[in-house]
Amino acid sequence: MKNIKPFGPSIGKTKISDKFFNKLNKEFDAKSKSKKIDYSSKLASQIKNELKISDKFIKQNLEKELKFSVKKFLFNENIKNIKEIKILNLWVVRQFKGEYNPIHYHEGDLSGVGYLKLPKGMTNNKLVRNKKLKTNGTIDFINGQKGFLSKSIYNVVPKIREMLIFPNYLMHTAYPFNIDGERRSFSFNVKIIFKL
Repeated sequence: MKNIKPFGPSIGKTKISDKFFNKLNKEFDAKSKSKKIDYSSKLASQIKNELKISDKFIKQNLEKELKFSVKKFLFNENIKNIKEIKILNLWVVRQFKGEYNPIHYHEGDLSGVGYLKLPKGMTNNKLVRNKKLKTNGTIDFINGQKGFLSKSIYNVVPKIREMLIFPNYLMHTAYPFNIDGERRSFSFNVKIIFKL
């Protein structure tokens, strides 16, 4: 886990294990065919295929690694009086050409996003009205306003198996891309209970 501080709030970057990666992709592939469990209507996105992962599956397959990563992120921020980390929810987002996630924030105390699949060449720039698009398929984190010696936007190019952890209130957006292929990510929210 590496914590970075591009502006006020910190963002943690780490890698997910092969086991976590394979189990979550397999679960998504098995369950995503059912239209009954599409989670899109509950989220901010302009995306058609999102799947909430069951609490039982999270507990059996993902919880231990997620909690470990959250603890490391908090430890790097010198926060050590943690009593409990509760995973509120986790879902998988399947994004295709032209789809996007508008600027939004999450519930809980901390949130995260990780990458399971990316189309080759997703971030390649194409000229649009004589300007190069530099954001295809990337994620922006937004905080405060731009000022002298003060950034307000931090852009991240997704990498397969990379996971980012950040405060729930940190606004962010996932940009559309203009090639065929699937950008598959997962997102989650956690609540932190501190010792008295």
